[in-house]
Amino acid sequence: MTDESPDTPENTFTPIQEPRLWSDDTWTARVIKNEEDDGWAVAMTRHGESEPALVGPWTMGRDKKNPKPLDTPAFHTLVKTANEVLRRHEQQLHAQLNKNVSVDTEGGRVRVALAIVPDEDNPYATLSAHDALGELLGEVRVAPTFKLTGASAAAWIESGFDRPR
Repeated sequence: MTDESPDTPENTFTPIQEPRLWSDDTWTARVIKNEEDDGWAVAMTRHGESEPALVGPWTMGRDKKNPKPLDTPAFHTLVKTANEVLRRHEQQLHAQLNKNVSVDTEGGRVRVALAIVPDEDNPYATLSAHDALGELLGEVRVAPTFKLTGASAAAWIESGFDRPR
């Protein structure tokens, strides 16, 4: 038997609003001493993550010695900025792992896509071709180092979608 009452949620969250530490149900902002100079920095860490998503300079207080305390508008701005940093990182990663080119053929335009799966033990990529209506024309597994160019895509199409060498 447990001591928890049935009407108490297991994962209740209590926001923290201290001068150097603010937290909501997703983010924690912590004002820290800037190791590289005499100033202060703020680190935004998403709950469950070990590293901050954003670290940036923080304003000095009126005494020019201590940091300005965190407040609601500053915390909301930091959350918005940290979310944007994560979104841009995800977009960059997606762009690195997914490439596509279009090739004009006698049968019409064909879009060839390369999707890399960065598995630690067995990375691979999938090469696929789709017609203008989105119908799959061919698909094959290739090395994650496969270089997708207009020429390599055209050669793959001309080979009848055989595995590239």
